[in-house]
Amino acid sequence: MMTRDEILTAIETVLSQHMAHPHMEGFGLQAHLNEDLYLDSVLMLQVFLNLELEFGLAMPEEAIAKQDVETVDDLVGLYQPKPAAPALPIPSFPLTGGATDEGVHGEAYYDIKVHCFVSCVSHGLKKRGFDQRPLYFGVWDAKFAASDSHQLRYHADGITQEFFRSWFERLYGVTVREWYDPALSKAENLAVMTDLVRARGETGSVMVMLDMFHMPERENKFNQDPFPHYLMLEETDDPGTWFVDDPDFRWEGTMERDKVIHAIMQPTVGGGYVFDTAQARVPAPEDIAAFFDSCLIADRNPIVDAVRAIVTSHLDGSDGLALSDLMLAVRELPVLTIRKYAYEHGFAFFWRALKLPAGEFEGWCEEIEALVQSLKSLHYACMKLGQTGDRQQARSVFDALDEADRIEFRLKAKLGEIFGAWRDRHCAEPVVPMRRIAV
Repeated sequence: MMTRDEILTAIETVLSQHMAHPHMEGFGLQAHLNEDLYLDSVLMLQVFLNLELEFGLAMPEEAIAKQDVETVDDLVGLYQPKPAAPALPIPSFPLTGGATDEGVHGEAYYDIKVHCFVSCVSHGLKKRGFDQRPLYFGVWDAKFAASDSHQLRYHADGITQEFFRSWFERLYGVTVREWYDPALSKAENLAVMTDLVRARGETGSVMVMLDMFHMPERENKFNQDPFPHYLMLEETDDPGTWFVDDPDFRWEGTMERDKVIHAIMQPTVGGGYVFDTAQARVPAPEDIAAFFDSCLIADRNPIVDAVRAIVTSHLDGSDGLALSDLMLAVRELPVLTIRKYAYEHGFAFFWRALKLPAGEFEGWCEEIEALVQSLKSLHYACMKLGQTGDRQQARSVFDALDEADRIEFRLKAKLGEIFGAWRDRHCAEPVVPMRRIAV
């Protein structure tokens, strides 16, 4: 068994030699993995993989699920034996954020943020007392792309926000206008946005797409390059700064205008919307039902299907692909994986309306967490197959795919069941879903 110092040295060796990581100047036990060393979730999986392959340090089971590994010291601690912890009482409702035994039915229910456009348009709704949860029905299977080179893409040229924009208008009555015009130059669009920010009213919002990779001052868990992301801007008393409201990352504060503009002007991004939540109304039950019908893909799981096809293409060598290309092909899987937490909003909305037992809701939250963890395990298995080139590792990949499929189909079946009960109770007329364009 390796000592603590040996584990620390192994981590440093993996980063500096095997991964040629460029941000090693601050390395040490107290260095923060994300803020100091710029290690996102994908690079962390690569660290775990290299520690296993080069030093025989098998990735601890809890590493996939652990949320509080923030420093190098925490990372070293994962590989050290732990004394048996005394049994502690398990909170009745650990996943809902509830402060009392009301659980999902309480007002302290945890607000999930898993899609930047949806988070932005929902932000004003919640502040004005509206239930934003129905809009998240479109997130768990929100549109993504597989490129011509068989790579997952959470954002691509053909992906727009029209599905969410049009449904937001139908559900809540809020007009969402796209101010960004691709026919104009970057400078012209920036001028339009600046005027909108200056003229913004108290309940108005100006949303813009920028490249978060070019805002290193902002911590993010997905250090993608590029990293297209929507957030909202407001003026401040200082003409050299803007107030940045980023509900998806639960961050707000002032930033220098020039730095924000630098991220907006990147050639990798372009987009923006303006809306006013003063127009908001409570959604009609029939519209909620139509939206749900447009979102629940009961007979397939698009992300699992896409990864299965991508892995198969790499194993078969389609279009000249090699197994070593697989790591890059699934690099953006974590960004898609977190969308599965939107299932919790779906369950919560119907659970609260039907006043179903809170304890049973927690069981389904655990199933959602199991789905997320299965996709993280799938990602690790794909990386291992790609890095080793050992085709026998493919069995682990397909086992992980099958497990994710099983869990997600269970979730969809139960969600469809409680939706049916809700619809029978709340909808007086047949629902007419809009054409599905999310996936």
